[in-house]
Amino acid sequence: MRSIWKGEKVKLRPIEINDIEGYFNVEEELDTDLQRMGDIIRFPMSKDKMKERIEKMANRTPENDEYQWIIEDSKGNAVGDINTYLCNSRNGTFSYGIALKKEYWGKGYALDAIKIVLRFYFRELRYQKVTIFVYSFNNNSIRFHKKFGFKEEGRIRNMIYTNGEYYDNIYFGLTKKELNMIDKKNEL
Repeated sequence: MRSIWKGEKVKLRPIEINDIEGYFNVEEELDTDLQRMGDIIRFPMSKDKMKERIEKMANRTPENDEYQWIIEDSKGNAVGDINTYLCNSRNGTFSYGIALKKEYWGKGYALDAIKIVLRFYFRELRYQKVTIFVYSFNNNSIRFHKKFGFKEEGRIRNMIYTNGEYYDNIYFGLTKKELNMIDKKNEL
């Protein structure tokens, strides 16, 4: 039997303390393309503060089904991370966020990681819908989610300010039933 945390191209694993030297490199955290794609541009952080932050993340246990994983490629390289949040088990809804290092964009890693998370939440934890938002300037993510099968459900204007301009949040949703239809169609 294959591990639920392993896909075709990636595996998901917990954050580890040594990720400070690899994935969460303090020098790379200062001003990256990845940060500019979101609202995570921060003041510089000392290595000690960064270590404290990573230790806290590594020791965190899932709470209300919210969790964060490192995405590794087949060689064990940390290529990104994915997290779940706003998990509501009563209504069966949740959200996720995903980030990949730029050199791994467009190679199927995000798709594989998202499939792993969706299957776990839909098939093991009994969730029935995922809702995510994408910044309106992130055309790659908009195209990706539409191609995957997510439905655009709404837009909230002027929700993010970056690089001197305001941008919208575009909301997308996918139900368990829709994922099952995608799986059958593509024999995933």
